[in-house]
Amino acid sequence: MNSPLLCTEITTKGIRSSGPGGQHVNKVASKVELSFDILNSNGLSESEKDLLTKRLQSRLTKQQILILQCDESRSQHRNKDLVVKRFLTLLKNTLHVSKPRKSTKPSKASIQKRLQKKKIHALKKANRRRPEND
Repeated sequence: MNSPLLCTEITTKGIRSSGPGGQHVNKVASKVELSFDILNSNGLSESEKDLLTKRLQSRLTKQQILILQCDESRSQHRNKDLVVKRFLTLLKNTLHVSKPRKSTKPSKASIQKRLQKKKIHALKKANRRRPEND
C-alpha cells in the first residue's frame, strides 16, 4: 500500500451538510464526500485489491468505488482532513492480516485449580440443602 500515491488517486467534493444550522448551512458546502476507485488504483497491488473488494464488499458501489463522507466539523478543510485520515486507517485495518492462532492446552496446574474450585463450590451448594431425615 503506497499511501502518498493513494492520496493523489482519491477524489473529494463538497456537498451541503444536512441538519439544522440556520441560513449559513444553505449557502456553504461543508460536508466532504471522498470516492476511491479500488480497481483502477496504482497504489495497490492486485492481491490488495482482491482483499479490499472482498472485505469491504458491503461498503462498495457496483463499480467497486469506495465512498466515505464526513460532516463532523463546520469547516470543509477540517472535514477533508478527517475523511482522508479515516480512509487511510480503513485501508490499513482492512489490509492487516492477523497471524493465525496457535491452539494450546491448559496446564495441569490450571486444570487442578479449576477442579478444586468446582469441589469447593459444590460443597458450598450441598451445605445449603436441607438435611436428610433418615
